[in-house]
Parts: sequence; C-alpha cells; structure tokens
Amino acid sequence: MIVFDLICVEREHRFEGWFGSSKDYDDQQNRGLLECPVCGSFNIAKAAMAPNLGRKGNQETAATKSTHKRAEPSDAKPVSNLVAVPAEYREIIGKLAKAQEKLLANSEWVGDKFASRARDIHYGDADEKPIHGTASQDEVADLVEEGIAALPLPLPVLPPESKN
Repeated sequence: MIVFDLICVEREHRFEGWFGSSKDYDDQQNRGLLECPVCGSFNIAKAAMAPNLGRKGNQETAATKSTHKRAEPSDAKPVSNLVAVPAEYREIIGKLAKAQEKLLANSEWVGDKFASRARDIHYGDADEKPIHGTASQDEVADLVEEGIAALPLPLPVLPPESKN
C-alpha cells in the first residue's frame, strides 16, 4: 500500500488516499474516480509531500531549532494535520458502500472488457444482464455517444481476484 496526500484543486481541501501502487493511483485518476470527500469535486491532484525520515546525528534537535526565528511566506495559508474523517462522513460513506454492494450483487465483473461487453449486450450479441468493470473516460464517452448506458460507480471496486 502507498499513501498519497491529495488536494482538491478547486477548494484546496487536503486528504489522504491509499492505493495499492502508484499505478493504481494513476489508473483511478485517469478514470475520474478520485473525489474530494469534503466538497465532492473530481478535480484532484497529488499534494506536495515531505518524506518522513529520521534525523541525522549532526542535525539540530527540535528544542534547538525552536530558538531560531522562521520567516513566514507571504502566501501562507491555514493548514491542518487533521486526517480523521468526521463521524457523519463515515456514516454516509458506509451507507453508500452498502447501497453499491446491493447494486452490484447481481452484476457480473467483466474487468477491462466493460466497453466491449456493454456493446455486445446493447446490440444483442450477448444476453442482457448487469455488468460492471473498468473503462477509460474515452471509452465511456464513446458508449454514451452510442446510446449505451454506462455510469461511474461512486466508490472504487476491487476485482474479485484481488479480494482476500
């Protein structure tokens, strides 16, 4: 697992995102799955992060550093290290997860074949049944242009083979 600090570009809300790898982050970003938990914006970017490294033996301690005056940047903005999700947001996300689970209970996972399988079903080349999987923004746009129903899921879905 990898943790990235993310930021809502529109309103500068900061939050953490946990991903299986950098590639998983890129994939979710490209598919428009990243959403600000505060305002719902999909305009999300990686925030600047500082690695958490131990101090070298020749560096000043925090007590010594506190005696030095720091220059404040003129464009400083309020920040917080608060990462706890408020209880009402956890409740909403939990309800949303249960609703999505019910929605997908009778749906078949088709992975990255979503666009082609949706076309097959739409044009009568396959039996009509609910499916879910992955598709690029361009693939979804093409499906919608053809009159084929395709909606983004509110929460990411793990492929069946990656579940424990």
